[in-house]
Amino acid sequence: MKVKAVLHVIEYDFKNFFRYRWFVVGLIAMNLADLFISAIVFTQMTKDIPGFDYFQFFAPGLAVVGLFASAFMIGREINMEVRREIHHYLLSLPMTRIELAIGRVLAGGLRGMLYMTPLLITNFILLRFPTLPQLLLILLTLLLLAIGISGVSISIAVSTTSFEKFVTARGVVYYLLFFCSSVFYPLSVIQVLATKGLDVLVTFAQVNPLTNGADMIRSFLLNSPEYVFSPLMLFNVAIFSLMFASLAIFAYMKILQRH
Repeated sequence: MKVKAVLHVIEYDFKNFFRYRWFVVGLIAMNLADLFISAIVFTQMTKDIPGFDYFQFFAPGLAVVGLFASAFMIGREINMEVRREIHHYLLSLPMTRIELAIGRVLAGGLRGMLYMTPLLITNFILLRFPTLPQLLLILLTLLLLAIGISGVSISIAVSTTSFEKFVTARGVVYYLLFFCSSVFYPLSVIQVLATKGLDVLVTFAQVNPLTNGADMIRSFLLNSPEYVFSPLMLFNVAIFSLMFASLAIFAYMKILQRH
């Protein structure tokens, strides 16, 4: 496998990404507005809870939300390429199918990291700056998370025959991963469901890569005994990334072999 060919694919996808740079800037501004408006409102609503500051809690979750949304965009582009047969151009390039597939998955993840960077820096400014080892762990975890999300998006994109089906599947994944995680509310809130016979949802929330990504950031940026770094957080995200990146590469190569 040629690294140069993979880098060429990544460059291609980044050029597509920057075609929507003002749209991306608008999304970042919207995310920051969520932090400074929505979080402040909910902070006032939860001010009677001892030791809980929703603003500080939500800031790391927002970085994960931004990462997810941006890394998922690659699937929309690939779905359009397949439907309009634009991928014939990519097949004409001097590279193998596996190089093309790996490049698309990595590009989606790296684009997610780029989009998320301003949100993560905002976390550092508002909460605190991590130590260098903590920063490296955060970046590694988020990169693996972004690659895994890119893999999920591409897997859905190449297995749906229409844009409407892709949007529907994307919505299901969004709601499942977002609202069964600790992105918007503490894991302890979801664990209450265990008393109502919904142990499966609690288990899913605990292994959910978004939960592990958000809680890892919190473990380093929040001074709270509730959030303590565990190697299991990195392990869960790594397994998620490996599984869906591999699935996306296989599925993308399969769809290319039909043409």
